[in-house]
Amino acid sequence: MEAAELRSIFLTYFADNGHLIVPSASLIPHDPSLLFTVAGMVPFKPYFLLEETPPSPRAVSIQKCFRAPDIDIIGTTQRHLTFFEMMGNFSFGDYFKEGAIRYAWGLVTEGFGLDPERLWVTVHHSDDQAEELWRDMIGVRPERIQRLGEDNFWDMGETGPCGPCSEIFYDKGRSFGADGGPAFGGDDRFIEIWNLVFMQFEKGPGGSMVDLPRQNIDTGAGFERVLSILNGVESVFATDLFTPLIDTASRALNAPYGRDETTDVAIRRIAEHGRAMTMLVGDGVLPSNEGRGYVLRRIIRRAILAARRSGSDVTLAAALVDATLDKMGEAYPALLKDRDVIVSILEREEAGFARTLRTGLSLLDDARRDVEGAGTTIFPGDIAFRLHDTHGFPIELTSEIVAEGGLEVDRAAFDAAMTAQRQRARASSKALHLADDAQYRELIERHGTTEFVGRDVSRYSLETTVLAILAGEDGTSELFLESTPFYAESGGQVGDVGTFVTESGRFEVLDTQNVAGGLFAHRGRHTGEILPGQVGVATIDPARREATRRNHTATHLLHSALRNVLGDHVRQQGSYVGPERLRFDFAHGASVHPEEMNEILTMVNTDVVANEPVDTIQTSKTDAEKMGAIAFFGDKYGDLVRVVRAGRHSLEFCGGTHVDRLGDIGQIQVVSEASIGSNTRRIEALSAMGAFRRSAEMENSLSAVATLLKTSLDDVVPSLERVMERQRDTEREIAALRQSQLSVFAEQLHTQSDAAILVARVDGYGGDQLRALAQDLQRRGRRAVVLAGVNDDKVSIAVASDETLNAQSVVKKLAHLVGGGGGGSPRLALAGGRDPQGIDRVLIAAAAL
Repeated sequence: MEAAELRSIFLTYFADNGHLIVPSASLIPHDPSLLFTVAGMVPFKPYFLLEETPPSPRAVSIQKCFRAPDIDIIGTTQRHLTFFEMMGNFSFGDYFKEGAIRYAWGLVTEGFGLDPERLWVTVHHSDDQAEELWRDMIGVRPERIQRLGEDNFWDMGETGPCGPCSEIFYDKGRSFGADGGPAFGGDDRFIEIWNLVFMQFEKGPGGSMVDLPRQNIDTGAGFERVLSILNGVESVFATDLFTPLIDTASRALNAPYGRDETTDVAIRRIAEHGRAMTMLVGDGVLPSNEGRGYVLRRIIRRAILAARRSGSDVTLAAALVDATLDKMGEAYPALLKDRDVIVSILEREEAGFARTLRTGLSLLDDARRDVEGAGTTIFPGDIAFRLHDTHGFPIELTSEIVAEGGLEVDRAAFDAAMTAQRQRARASSKALHLADDAQYRELIERHGTTEFVGRDVSRYSLETTVLAILAGEDGTSELFLESTPFYAESGGQVGDVGTFVTESGRFEVLDTQNVAGGLFAHRGRHTGEILPGQVGVATIDPARREATRRNHTATHLLHSALRNVLGDHVRQQGSYVGPERLRFDFAHGASVHPEEMNEILTMVNTDVVANEPVDTIQTSKTDAEKMGAIAFFGDKYGDLVRVVRAGRHSLEFCGGTHVDRLGDIGQIQVVSEASIGSNTRRIEALSAMGAFRRSAEMENSLSAVATLLKTSLDDVVPSLERVMERQRDTEREIAALRQSQLSVFAEQLHTQSDAAILVARVDGYGGDQLRALAQDLQRRGRRAVVLAGVNDDKVSIAVASDETLNAQSVVKKLAHLVGGGGGGSPRLALAGGRDPQGIDRVLIAAAAL
């Protein structure tokens, strides 16, 4: 059976049984507590937590997943993967244990055609009901049902929904291990193929359990594992999903698969990581030095390293992407559309690592030999740090390589070096933690979500009713209203500020946040008394909102212009839209050239001048995608979405607030464009009055420059060019005079001594001048010259030599005497230092040479 057939059988079976087919969500989850989507239930978590209403009480999906813990062993086993797909069916308060068990058994035995005599079942030791259903309803023999402990109980954490689970295992036969079922038999013999989670309890603080008012079902079956069992093969790598990837890796290594286990490990690693990197980049993950980007970078480099250490210099990225698309493109058509973008990103990362790989491996091998020669098993942490910092070796990669030789990295020393070198600014969370999730859910259950009615100017101030007010620390509170004109922070747009006033109190709204799937918390401070049920007037700061929505629409215009000018590979990676400025982060591998920026600004400001209307429509997500609407990074969309068309070029999903016509923006100016990480750029920009003020400030500065140059505004550049040319002429003259003085001084030093190796103290010259002087003297017939001196409290040491001395080695030794360091070539080297008192020691040591 091929993968496409398994997809069809699984989805069709549950669709025929009343389940809504839900397409796979992104590998980048909306749950901030997760780095990746790690299970099929992750996209459905808001439904299980009652934060959102599911589109159907029954759902089925094949979800893309990525798990990082097994990275180190990828390739060494036949079944471990980082990227995989999870098949699952879900019930949100509809059917429970009986339905889940009946559907699972029916699909496994009838849909998949597996022999019931080779199936075993496990249940939690407390779950009598599940055992009875398997035995009495399905007819599984009692000896084939085993009770387990913690392995058969699932929870979301210390508190929250939880419940027992039941697993179906497949017996591969005697040749794979001991008998005894899943509880006592061999792990390679009894393979779990499906896990049924029965969410029936709410776990409270201290471990107390109460029945959930609505019981749910969450199931999961590993797609690749099931496919291997249905095909009767021992390895997931033997399925059609991996055939083109294994072939590609084999060609890259110029070695057949199956002949040598060491080579096979490399082939499997390259194949698995090739598929994983393709899927991650396809979902918008970019290589970087932190978070999910770091994990992506690590698997890319592991794949490259596996190839290089197997003796292959073949580039991998494009071939691995194409091999992945060969089997995944039909299920995920967006991959085919984005093929060139994915290849470009991965090729750039591969080329960057290849430049430092050879040097890094040489350094690692030298250090490993030194460690082994010293008779220790501890690999130096400072070398591991240098490999990480200079050569791009993730610490896990270094640890993995040295472990092959029985060594262990000194992690304490590595961590100390990292701490000293890395001081990354991390934005602190804006969340005030005034209420916990349970309180928010209670508010939603009691009152529903917040009605946002403040898109139109006429609704910036309105009467509304207080639902609740929760007191927090330092006099800060959260106010919940029945309806509100306040926009809650989302999609990069900041939350509104303003006031809420009743007869007995006043609330200053300092921020607005969407705290639980549509529940708006107005955060701020209040005076007087505000009580639930009171009616008051909610008023946003109109000037702030107007400035914010101008910047928001400007962000859309910039996004479309960037894609038009730079290419469709440009993807939003984050944004900030406030009243005073806008920031837009996007995927692009190079700086934006001035000509490109001029074209971008011309396009957006031409759209502004055209003053076309900004139209907003509500439609289905599917229809929006057919229209060509672009989704913003990190935003979450339901089945019904808002689409904003801003002029001729921009069409995007967006729930934010926007101007009525593009002319309302006034103008758009880009203040800066810079890199904020590998393959990620950031634009800071202004619109309307912010852009006007910047223009005025720049004109004032230009006028000041014109005054200093005693010229007109129109003649500033030519006048400045004339000044710069005069300065360059003067600098050339000064340099010639200095060179002449150095030559005279060199002659004087040369005549003072006829020693083959000249050692002298020469103060008042910078390092470059001292080096030139030493080189001049050496060319006059000396075998070697060592000069040392002080200039502006800085020590310089220059060494020039024929083949008598190694200038680079000598200068490094002498530099230690003045608390410094240096380098160069064997013929000419320069060092600096911080301790002028050590110069006499330098001269003595040099004379001893």
